[in-house]
Amino acid sequence: MSDDVPFDKSFDLAPDRAKEVTPRVRAVAANNPGPFTFKGTVSYIIGRGKVAILDPGPDDDAHVAALLDAVRGETVTHIFVTHTHRDHSPAVPKVKAATGAKVFAEGPHRLARLLHTGETRRLDASADMDFRPDVALADGETVSGDGWTLQALTTPGHTANHMAFAFKEADLIFSGDHVMGWSTTIVAPPDGAMSDYMASLDKLAARRERTYLPGHGNPVRNAPKYVQHLIAHRKGREASILHRLGKGATDIPTIVKAVYIGLDPRLVGAAGLSTFAHMEDLVARGVVATDGDPVIGGTYRMAVGE
Repeated sequence: MSDDVPFDKSFDLAPDRAKEVTPRVRAVAANNPGPFTFKGTVSYIIGRGKVAILDPGPDDDAHVAALLDAVRGETVTHIFVTHTHRDHSPAVPKVKAATGAKVFAEGPHRLARLLHTGETRRLDASADMDFRPDVALADGETVSGDGWTLQALTTPGHTANHMAFAFKEADLIFSGDHVMGWSTTIVAPPDGAMSDYMASLDKLAARRERTYLPGHGNPVRNAPKYVQHLIAHRKGREASILHRLGKGATDIPTIVKAVYIGLDPRLVGAAGLSTFAHMEDLVARGVVATDGDPVIGGTYRMAVGE
């Protein structure tokens, strides 16, 4: 299934060293590689002189020091956050304390939906539950600094509070974890929702910016076409799930084994959550049925004739 997306697995940005990746934008990668973070979370410095920092990253003193060193002699006026996973926002307090900059984001971390009976907030460990922005941004709202303007784009799906930012003067979008060139995005209920994720992809597909700067990996070039690849990939994944369900009722682990061929064992749990996200969406649309609320341990069947 991943062969249908032209992934870019290259990445040569050394950890905690600033590099200009496009005019008026410098990138600094945190040294936190892993199966979900690729080579590390990428923080961005926008502008020159009076600058903004987007996604300060994990609570890592070396990374915070690298960011502050990169802007030595400059004034940080704004801090932007795409979402509140622990590899993106926990460095905010230290950067804010050092710079006095205001923090802008969609809002605090929250679930995409209410918990079902018996569910727990099992993903809270990966979330920055303490984060609060100074300014909560609405969809389409713009914030301007010295030589730059960012437009807030609500893009829920990966998290309920995910927000991308269009850099108006540079024809690019800071896409956070919603669109990445190295991998598809994990959608894990109840933190995220597949219906929201697909709607957010459609929203970006209607825009014209050619370049995306993601939270992990290299810039995404020819972004509108790449987004179409991601949409097609998700629809293909859905078709594979429905094909398996066409053979009879089953559970999510069985579907993962049938659909995710050659999967890295470290990603089995994430694949299960992503499949669960598809199930929630399919049940809501009346395509798939289950007994009671859709849950990670449920049994699913085609809804034809019910």
